[in-house]
Amino acid sequence: MQHVKPGWWSIDSPGLGQQYWDTGWFALFFTFIFMAFIVVNIKRAQGSKELFIRRIPGLNAIDEAVGRATEMGKPILMVPGLSDPVNAIAVQAINICAYVTKTAAKFSNPILMCAYSASMYTLAQEVIRDVYQQEGVPERFDPDSVRFISDRQFAFAAGVSGIIHREQTAAAFFLGEFYAESLIFAETANSIGAIQVASSTEATQTPFFIAACDYVLIGDEFYAASAYLTREPVLVGSLIGQDWSKVFAITCILCGAVSQSMFSCSHARGVEAAVQASSGNADAKKKNLADLKESETHSFVFSKLFKTNDPPEDLKIDRQPNAAAAPAAATNAPGGSN
Repeated sequence: MQHVKPGWWSIDSPGLGQQYWDTGWFALFFTFIFMAFIVVNIKRAQGSKELFIRRIPGLNAIDEAVGRATEMGKPILMVPGLSDPVNAIAVQAINICAYVTKTAAKFSNPILMCAYSASMYTLAQEVIRDVYQQEGVPERFDPDSVRFISDRQFAFAAGVSGIIHREQTAAAFFLGEFYAESLIFAETANSIGAIQVASSTEATQTPFFIAACDYVLIGDEFYAASAYLTREPVLVGSLIGQDWSKVFAITCILCGAVSQSMFSCSHARGVEAAVQASSGNADAKKKNLADLKESETHSFVFSKLFKTNDPPEDLKIDRQPNAAAAPAAATNAPGGSN
């Protein structure tokens, strides 16, 4: 048996690259196009030209919530999700919280930030301290304004709810990863009449925020808000590059739908003409259908771009057995019936 040298696809994950072998070269082309869109727009954002990002209506709610808290003289509560360890979602949430803190620092409005993990607590404390220093009022930074509550989900929920009641916060921002505790936060803040701005990357929790909060950033608006407020070139370029990718993907889907529809109609008419031309002769019918199939191989169909490639010999792809093979496999297995 010939020994096959393992390739880059044969490291510990046997299915690595399986999607590319299943869809052919067009999937690789698709991936490189998306990467190119993002890299090009990041370079554009790093240049002197300021790229346009549409202002999300929910961002107006941030200034409104801070203004209301300032008028009432009560603190602002911020919860940057339950990310542990710190990930991209947590960083996005911290960026939005930094903007809220920057606005609050101008009016000497007190803030409270509740951290779920030790790593999040350390990051949040440094970011908030830097915001006050950038605003020229480092003496207004209170180290106790950033608090580590607990790294247990419902202990954290209970601690934050207690702070909301004791401090009587006028505005609450819930941004990031939330789970079953989302409605606890929202209902607690709602019970004291606090204005709430929320956003969760968990689709299962967004409906609860929509039902109980005043304003909600839905889906990609969470990332767009961070890019709009910070104007970081990487965030802005990535956001615009992803929009370009979505437009490109939608265009390909529409082209594929139109191409496949035209092919299906042409195929149906061709089959009908082949059957009618055979005049009931079975051999003539088979010949006409074979000729039709041969002629269709030269016609363009968008789906032909996804021609499956044969995977390398050392790429072990586990396929689900079909319904017919499954009973046979069970019969021949050790201990099976004879």
